[in-house]
Amino acid sequence: MSLTARQLALATLDRQLLLERRRLDVAEAVRRICALQAQAPASPYLALWNRVRDFVPEDLDGAFADRRIVKATLMRITLHAVHAEDYEPYHAAMLNTLRASRLYDRRFTSTGLTSADADALLPELAGFLAQPRTGAEVEEKVTGQFGEHAHRVWWALRTYAPAYHAPTGGPWSFGQPNAYLSSSAAPEAEPEEAAAGARLLLIAYLRAFGPASAQDFARFTMLKRPVIIRALQELHDRLVRVAGPGRTALFDLAEATVPTEDTPAPPRLLPMWDSTLLAHGGPGRIVPEEYRPLVVRRNGDTLPCLLVDGQIAGVWRAVDNGVELTAFQRLGKAAWRGLKEEAERLSAFIAGRDPVVYRRYGHWWDKGFPGVESVTVRS
Repeated sequence: MSLTARQLALATLDRQLLLERRRLDVAEAVRRICALQAQAPASPYLALWNRVRDFVPEDLDGAFADRRIVKATLMRITLHAVHAEDYEPYHAAMLNTLRASRLYDRRFTSTGLTSADADALLPELAGFLAQPRTGAEVEEKVTGQFGEHAHRVWWALRTYAPAYHAPTGGPWSFGQPNAYLSSSAAPEAEPEEAAAGARLLLIAYLRAFGPASAQDFARFTMLKRPVIIRALQELHDRLVRVAGPGRTALFDLAEATVPTEDTPAPPRLLPMWDSTLLAHGGPGRIVPEEYRPLVVRRNGDTLPCLLVDGQIAGVWRAVDNGVELTAFQRLGKAAWRGLKEEAERLSAFIAGRDPVVYRRYGHWWDKGFPGVESVTVRS
């Protein structure tokens, strides 16, 4: 039996807790959905608001504070919030990719320093970051060794060193300047540790986003093809091949299920950089191809989106005393009613913390969206 495009979309939404909000502990919710994109401090909070029943932001504040959930540079060389127990294997899986992204980058190589020069600092850095330090404090610490190159050395190290972001307060736990804290992860990953981490990450990815292809997993992680092929081969007894609408081979966990095609998909207001928009190759299974340039901008900004019947149908932004909903297509009364109800709840959710969340990205709305209808829901 071949799965339809809608079933694949529904499978992702189901596994991402977007078909029904579930009553879960926040750390368990993060583990179940693999990872939360955390490039914007508010996004993990809004992602969980969409997924966890009766979610209150103080629960995530506490999980960050007591390090049950940690924020670090991982998949796609971007910031993610992950379950603390998953950080070390994920870091081991990603370490070679993280190192190469910085140590082979011209911004580092132009200094004339070598990777060994940067690596030599790791033991000292681990001790210095035994308590939270700002980037400026780290740069000051290493200036004596690297002089004018201290900024670029730290730029490289903060990406691949075994360290995560320490909460600094503010409405969403993390603000400027960023603070960093050493983790217990090894500064180097043995080949078998990296392979084990890749296997665990692949299982978590399929549990959260499957069925999916090897190319999809590469898109989500930026891991190299040989690493992915090895993980697939070593997990062959836990995986099954799934037929989809195209010719690309799809894989899934043997015990996983897929919703039927007539399963309803409720409206949701997804945050910026929501993982569901970034977890698959091509236009993404919930992003219509014609809308992808509107929601994923050329510089990588991925806008907060309207999810209608399992597909992206527009964008939203917080405005004074409310939420503005912008649809890329004509929507029926029932769809608007559901979106407005979500917007009212969202407005109440952010009111006490950051009523105009994502305000710095308003310039995308200033440029306008073609062929739209908009509604502003006041709180």
